[in-house]
Amino acid sequence: MPRRLVAALAVTQTVGYGVLYYAFSALLGPMSRDLGISTATAAGALTTAVLVTGLMSVPVGRWLDARGGHALMTTGASVGAAAVVAWSQVQTVAQLYVVFAVIGAASATVLYEPAFAVVIAVTAPASRTRALLGITLVAGFASSIFIPLAGQLLEATTWRRTLLILAAGYAALAIPLHAVALRRTGPRHRTPVPKRTRASALRDTGFWLLAAGFVLHSAALATIAVHLVLYLISLGHPPAVAATLAGLLGLLSVTGRIVTSLSLCWLPMATIAGIVLVVQGAAISLLPFTGKHLAGAIACLVLFGLGFGVASIATPAILLDRYGSHGYATTAGTLATPVIIAKACAPLVGAVLAGVAGYRPVILTVAAACIAAGLFIAASRRVPSPNRA
Repeated sequence: MPRRLVAALAVTQTVGYGVLYYAFSALLGPMSRDLGISTATAAGALTTAVLVTGLMSVPVGRWLDARGGHALMTTGASVGAAAVVAWSQVQTVAQLYVVFAVIGAASATVLYEPAFAVVIAVTAPASRTRALLGITLVAGFASSIFIPLAGQLLEATTWRRTLLILAAGYAALAIPLHAVALRRTGPRHRTPVPKRTRASALRDTGFWLLAAGFVLHSAALATIAVHLVLYLISLGHPPAVAATLAGLLGLLSVTGRIVTSLSLCWLPMATIAGIVLVVQGAAISLLPFTGKHLAGAIACLVLFGLGFGVASIATPAILLDRYGSHGYATTAGTLATPVIIAKACAPLVGAVLAGVAGYRPVILTVAAACIAAGLFIAASRRVPSPNRA
């Protein structure tokens, strides 16, 4: 069952991220023009969705620990598909924001965090890293598939019909795969997770080091994802070249996940992640000084991109190593809440800083955040692990 489960979740995560998250960037322009609103106002809808996802992480985690993911993820896929259909019919800003609040709620129940919790609940410890890697390797191509796909659909039809096509595709794949593949994937521990287990992470200094590290890293990556193209253009690169260079990050994130997983033969995950994030910060810190030249920009972004997807594979591995599998989803949800909120808010902070001081301080702040994140995560290894429940 784990192989079939991993294959099914690899598909649903790819399509889920593609439709519920990445397609938005391709649709932002035509949607904003049709609704008669600014792109900033429209982009706020996606921020709303991300914030709702973060706020729901803990209750979703508790549900997964107590009941498993079959009903939750099947229902979430249904709600997500229906919300995308509703998105295609919005006429006002208020309707857009309400729809994206629903998309955020659905995302909390169908994307990486619940998918990882389901896999961990039914997979032997020795196979977990390989199973999670299999899912993230495939899902890492979501942006590379769905942003161009949405663009092609937009050339053939309207943004509203594009959304209906994407909703139909998501429903056709995610709902039946969740309904069938997630059967009998309930938690091994049938008793509720004790409150002391839920609170143990919050009393652990190592957890707060991890939280600080992953919050800083999430904020840094979100800022780069939104502002990199504009910064590269400001350095003198043509828009098409800037977009191509930014596109390297998604492809390189897959390579980074493979390298990280292979490195587990020699080092613990927290140490590997710490090293990768420090290298990532050092690489992006050079971009203001070498980025005007194409070769210099490529070199910086290749090294930075290798760490772009590390957190998705490192987070579950580190949490399992530190706290065990019982209560995993609740612990992961507790960590995910500030991480996702940072992801939602950081691009806005970056935009304000860029408006006041220019983009160079933004990039250097991102570099400092990556380096600090790596040091925090590596330092968590020095704090004794709490007793596993």
